[in-house]
Amino acid sequence: MTWDPFRYLRFDDERTRPARDLLARITIEAPTTVVDLGCGPGNSTALLAARWPAASVLGVDLDPAMLDEAPRRCATATFERGDVATWTPRAPVDVLFSNATLQWLPDHGALLPRLWSLVAQGGALAIQMPRNYDSPTHTEMARVARSGPWSDKLERVGRGAPVSEPAFYYDVLAELAPRVDVWETTYEHALDGPEAVVDWVRATGLRLYLEPLDEPERAAFLDRYTEAIRLAYPRRPNGRSLLSFRRLFLVAHAA
Repeated sequence: MTWDPFRYLRFDDERTRPARDLLARITIEAPTTVVDLGCGPGNSTALLAARWPAASVLGVDLDPAMLDEAPRRCATATFERGDVATWTPRAPVDVLFSNATLQWLPDHGALLPRLWSLVAQGGALAIQMPRNYDSPTHTEMARVARSGPWSDKLERVGRGAPVSEPAFYYDVLAELAPRVDVWETTYEHALDGPEAVVDWVRATGLRLYLEPLDEPERAAFLDRYTEAIRLAYPRRPNGRSLLSFRRLFLVAHAA
């Protein structure tokens, strides 16, 4: 699965805002080591480096295109290629931060304890994940996939929603950390019409449906999906469309 950092960053402010909100709830004043797991094009890494300029900040991502772009966004950080599912630091880190990444990984009941084990004494684990799989952006992807001539190719795409209810994550982290903060926020992003909503998801979840298709199929899929999105996200009186986007936030402090 390939990523396009330039398409992703067309909505830079909207995508970075949850990282700012997550960062604001971390109370550690002077960490020595900070890691951005799934750093993408470096937009969240730049926030970490600005918050703690004296810290050693590392961004980790698996996608080469994202890693090529990241140093342009944050010249003071170090970046390395790594799989978030298995990445391990050389020593425990003070702040382990992950913005809009872990929703791509399964078995969060095992993943969160593993990540917590990488946090230093007195450190913090901070995670944000989308939890909007029941919104039209995603339900219409699945419907169009099932209803078109490409259904066989897409039979196994998009199955399941790996992000659970907030209480699940609280219970997992409360067994590990003395202080746990869990909350959800629904952002109302005012985008430039339904086509912009399609462009938003083309940078993320819609790629899973488009990549297995040939060019004619891809164009036909996009036509059907865009028509559904026009109905689900109509233009407001000022010409813009509101994209409701729910996100889950988790912050666990070791002290």
